[in-house]
Amino acid sequence: MTRNRATLIGFTAVLMWALLALLTIGSAPVPPFQLSAICFAIGGAIGLVWTAHGPGLASLKSVSWKVYAFGTAGLFGYHFLYFTAFRLGPSAATGLIAYLWPLFIVLLSGLLPGERLRKGHVIGAFIALAGAGLIVVTANSGTGGTRPLALFLAFLCAVTWASYSVLSRRLGAVPSESVTVYCLATAALSFIAHLALEQTQWPGGTLGWAAVLALGLGPVGLAFFTWDIGMKKGDIQLLGVASYAAPLLSTLVLVAAGIAEPTLSLVLATVLIAAGAALAARASAGRPPIGPGA
Repeated sequence: MTRNRATLIGFTAVLMWALLALLTIGSAPVPPFQLSAICFAIGGAIGLVWTAHGPGLASLKSVSWKVYAFGTAGLFGYHFLYFTAFRLGPSAATGLIAYLWPLFIVLLSGLLPGERLRKGHVIGAFIALAGAGLIVVTANSGTGGTRPLALFLAFLCAVTWASYSVLSRRLGAVPSESVTVYCLATAALSFIAHLALEQTQWPGGTLGWAAVLALGLGPVGLAFFTWDIGMKKGDIQLLGVASYAAPLLSTLVLVAAGIAEPTLSLVLATVLIAAGAALAARASAGRPPIGPGA
């Protein structure tokens, strides 16, 4: 698989995550950990079918338990910290801190063997961050102070996902089918968290169940498999900057659905994110080719 093709596959995860807000709204009143358990179970089922029709389910036994522990900690840890942060402080500030992970991916990627962090990557990441932050800050999330613990957990949330994404590069020899086990283990842990912290509620009607199914098939399912391919074989810096498109595309989807209103800040955010991604793409285009052993 070529680097460019893997990058495009990885970007499909960003496109699927753009539907996360709309489908989550549609899945109400299902509480977060119950929703996570259901969706990751669906994602794990997709992985089982994919693996069975590919290398076979027996191939999952060849992967070290340490790899499975790492992947599960990344998926479950991120969602646990994210949900808890927003439970303690549902504010724009919490969202902005949690969405620092694309910036951290760009910066941490420079530490990987065979990768070089260029000026365009850093500048592009910060410009795109400004655009993403504009969307989050101007969102109708209410006013008032946010508890410091919520902001700290949101920061840990961003560090967790960035670390999981970048370190996945070091596991390039591990097949992406291993994400199947990550999803199933995360579903089990989410179910336990649900029983301990939440009251069970089911989707309201056919549209609610359709939203839950769509979440499990896409943003909280297939997206993690395509993201794994992009992180292991694609342009990790470009994907990091391109990830800032998620809040922009999510907002556009909500506008198209009539849930959000188009604003001047949305136009400005579009320009900033596009400019940041263009800078990063230019920096990536100027890099020398990396050999197969890098």
